[in-house]
Parts: sequence; C-alpha cells; structure tokens
Amino acid sequence: MKKISKLPLVSVIIPTYNRGWVLAEAVESVLAQDFGDYELIVVDDGSTDNSQEILASYHQDLIVLRQSNQGVSAARNRGIAESSGQLVAFLDSDDLWLPQKLSHQVEFFKANPDAVIHQTEEIWIRNGVRVNPKKRHHKFSGMIFERSLALCLVSPSAVMIRKTVFESVGLFDQRLPACEDYDLWLRISCRYPVYLQDSPLIIKRGGHPDQLSRASGLDKYRIQALKKIIESGELSKSQLRSAVETLKEKCSIYAGGCRKRGKEREADYYEHLAEKYKITAHSR
Repeated sequence: MKKISKLPLVSVIIPTYNRGWVLAEAVESVLAQDFGDYELIVVDDGSTDNSQEILASYHQDLIVLRQSNQGVSAARNRGIAESSGQLVAFLDSDDLWLPQKLSHQVEFFKANPDAVIHQTEEIWIRNGVRVNPKKRHHKFSGMIFERSLALCLVSPSAVMIRKTVFESVGLFDQRLPACEDYDLWLRISCRYPVYLQDSPLIIKRGGHPDQLSRASGLDKYRIQALKKIIESGELSKSQLRSAVETLKEKCSIYAGGCRKRGKEREADYYEHLAEKYKITAHSR
C-alpha cells in the first residue's frame, strides 16, 4: 500500500505521450508496489488522446504535470526537477513493474550506500509474445562503459538512481530525439559502476509503432552521444580509445548507408568525423 510522506524516499517518474491505451497499466503497476514511501509523477508531454481523463481518475494517488509536446527527455527532466525523493526511478508508459521492484532496489541502496545507480533484469514482450534477449543485449554489473558503447545496456524502466548524480553528470539531453538514454548512461557509466540485480522485475513491452527504439537511423544519435563523451574530458585513456573505435565503426556504417541513398555530403561528414577523433585518441 502507498504511504503518504512529506519527503518520499523515492520519486517515480512516468513520461507519456498519447499512450492512453497502456498508461493505466503502467500506473497500476506502480500503485501495486509492496513498498510505499514514494511519490508518483506522471509527465503528460502534450497528449491529445484520453490520457488526461485516465490520469484524472487517480485523484490523489499521483502528481500530474502537463506540458506542450517537447519529447521524452524534456518530460523526464521536468519530472526530475519537480521530484522530492533522494532516489529516482523511471517507468516508460508502455512498460510494467513487478510488485517487488521498488522494495528490492531500495534495499540494495541501503546495503550499498556508495552505489549511485542500479538496474534489474527484465522480461521482454514483443507484440504480446515473450522473447529472449539476444546475446548482445546481455547485461553486466560494475564498470560497464566499454560494454555499453556498441548499444544501450541500461533500460530506463529498470533503473533507480540517486538524484544527486544528475548534479554531476547532467540531465537527459533534450537535443537528442532518440538515444537520449544511451547518452546519459555513457556519462554515468564512465564514472560510476552500474549495478545489476539478476532477477527480472520489469516487463519491457515492444513492437508497437510509436516505440522510439524502432526508429530508423538511430546510430546518427549514438554518434552524437559518442562525440559528446569523447569531447567531455571525462574519459580515461582506455575509455577514450574504446569510444573513438566505436565512433569510427558507427560512422563508417552510417556513412555507407548515406552513400547508398545518394547523400554524399552527409557521408563525407561522418567519414571525416571518424578520422578527426581517431587522430585525437592517438594524440593523448
């Protein structure tokens, strides 16, 4: 049962946009948690469907923030800015939590006061059917920066983070229309270990048309994130070499795709970008 607290320990943030068809299920999975010291903040990012009516039906069980449509990063950042908890947990509006999700992660942080970020394993559902993640999606615990360069190995819905981390690494980058989580996890994982609980405590649902991770050309945004982290000055020599190598590979693949579509100028840009950072890495 939910417990009212002046200063909740955990702030749960659900960003949503026109997800009325699944939004209530996400909210219910939070309200069904066996841990009660939390606030639930739903950021409605300009929905034009029945989301407002659904959220209004919950009365005092949640905090609803509404804004014009600005994207998922702006919605999450709004939730973070207005949150009160020491710990922050995100839930995408098409995903679900199992009832022990919050309690297990809170216990982890109590037992590990130096930890700043923790995630759980997940159950994958695609078009209503359970599927097994491929080997390349296998999650690891600890310093996962190098392993995370090729693709995102942290799920927003699985994460709990100390709010103070955002003061040192920044918030979600609102300039990125996709791969905004990949960008944030790189900024965190180059500094801090990302701990993993092996048991799955979230249900990650996919296959629907409005899923951001289904968009084409995602490597374009991963390259932007890699460029940022390379230029940040935060990376060790080995991290820098790994980041540059990954950027080089992604630029080559993306440039090849541009040439196939006749986008010669764009292809030239990404090929030159890879060469620029290759030289930077070798000069350090």
